[in-house]
Amino acid sequence: MPSEMNRRELLRLAAAGGAVYLAQDIRAWAGQEARSRLISPGCRRSRVKVAKIYLGIGQSHYPNPELDLQKEVRFYEAEFAKRKAELADVDFVVSELVGSVEQLNQLKGRLQDVDGVLVIHLTLWVMSILNEILRLGRPTVVFSAPYSGHEWHTLSAIHKQKSGQNLVCILSSDYGQLASAIRPFRAIHHLREAKILNLTTRSFAKYAGQVRDKFGTEIKQISLERVLDAYNGVGESEAKAEAAKWIKGAEAVVEPSQAEIVKSCRLALAFEKLLDEEEATVMAVDCYGSMYGPLCRAHAFPCIGFTRLNDMGLGGICQSDLPCAMMHVLFQGLSGRPGFVSNPGFDFSRNSAVLIHCLGTTKMDGPAGPAAPYKLRSIMERRQGAVPQVAMRVGQKVTQAVLEGTSKLLYFTGRIIEAPDTDRGCRSKIIVEVDGDAERLWKSWSGGIHRVTCYGDLTEELERFCRFQQIEMVNEAV
Repeated sequence: MPSEMNRRELLRLAAAGGAVYLAQDIRAWAGQEARSRLISPGCRRSRVKVAKIYLGIGQSHYPNPELDLQKEVRFYEAEFAKRKAELADVDFVVSELVGSVEQLNQLKGRLQDVDGVLVIHLTLWVMSILNEILRLGRPTVVFSAPYSGHEWHTLSAIHKQKSGQNLVCILSSDYGQLASAIRPFRAIHHLREAKILNLTTRSFAKYAGQVRDKFGTEIKQISLERVLDAYNGVGESEAKAEAAKWIKGAEAVVEPSQAEIVKSCRLALAFEKLLDEEEATVMAVDCYGSMYGPLCRAHAFPCIGFTRLNDMGLGGICQSDLPCAMMHVLFQGLSGRPGFVSNPGFDFSRNSAVLIHCLGTTKMDGPAGPAAPYKLRSIMERRQGAVPQVAMRVGQKVTQAVLEGTSKLLYFTGRIIEAPDTDRGCRSKIIVEVDGDAERLWKSWSGGIHRVTCYGDLTEELERFCRFQQIEMVNEAV
């Protein structure tokens, strides 16, 4: 496979393998490519590379000296085949049965550049081989089903040591965890491949350098002139056609005029064009700062454009919030789902956090999932622009998190108990009953006002990612 691959080529390749899910979007984007649940278009240069190593020694005492190792491998390969769609963006660059350190040494050259190593534990007496794998310093997940061997106690000891900082162990009879084991590798890969375009005149060089050094992520400043060139390059008929889809899909159009929606859709199409040109992942705009006057008031607000990118599996982040942009990419890598960037409020009487922002994303289940109902509204505090007010799903488990710098991740989990439709506060709102103590969450809060909320309890996936990246993970609600 070529080492350089752009976003469209990657998606075509995945589609050829039958692994891409067609997003059943209520707006039915005309001509839009099918998007995978887990392939982020931002992985523009390569697919996720994983080494799959079966560790087993013939005639080992446990689990059975007559165990057929080749039959065991065939069983696991069938389990991986069942999960082909979930692994559509993964290349298993190594898939070998290894029974000695000498065999492993022959593979070491192929293990240096992988995103992670997935070890399938088959028999007793394999710890010397695993120790050699760990010395490579690559993120390593060991999957060990019951009766694989007695090494669980040795794995526990290694896990506590510095030598085990790149080790995650999954001791389970749930073979669905074979796909889950890949998720932290995918997130590491996505962050390394991600490119964020930031439309602002403010300096962010120090932060950009920190995330590049830690994760490999590129953050590039983009000029207003270039954005306006792309905006002016979108034809009027194309913008009107896009606006018609948004209007038709909306439950109601409340404040915005058709002309305002057309302008917003013109900017939305310009954003996609810019991301294609740059093979980038995320578009961030300093919409309440340096770009409020020259872009938003003079031309169009970016809100529909951000929602559209999030729905597509890319990313749109308001107010040039770069830590939230990083968290958005991380959530996509772990779950294939976008996030809801929001401001918090609190209701101690309901043990709840009130999460609000005007911008909502309709495809919170990911590009292939169902679209939530929405209305087209103005931005509440500005009484300008056009923004999707999204009704998120009551009863849904969620995780809210943000990267504070590059060495700490702050988070909490909860369940949506209400999605209020009221003109108090921003347009899109959810009330989340906190797992833990909402008052403690408020007292512990740090790292700025914005966080990113993603559907699902992603605690386990975040713990694995943070272990591999040496990031302190703090649940502020407990």
